[in-house]
Amino acid sequence: MFIGDGKLSYRNEQIFESFYSLNIMKGAYLSADYQRIANPGYNSARGPVNFFGLRAHIEL
Repeated sequence: MFIGDGKLSYRNEQIFESFYSLNIMKGAYLSADYQRIANPGYNSARGPVNFFGLRAHIEL
């Protein structure tokens, strides 16, 4: 697969991730997630990028 736009400056990708899961009631969980990626696609000319996520899990 090709990654880049012709301006690649190769560096290692660095990823930080943190999450928290909360049991809101029996069988129901809510999780929040944060990710920061430096040098996405191994390209130091791009990024860093931040991702936020929210997830619900319900067991019946």
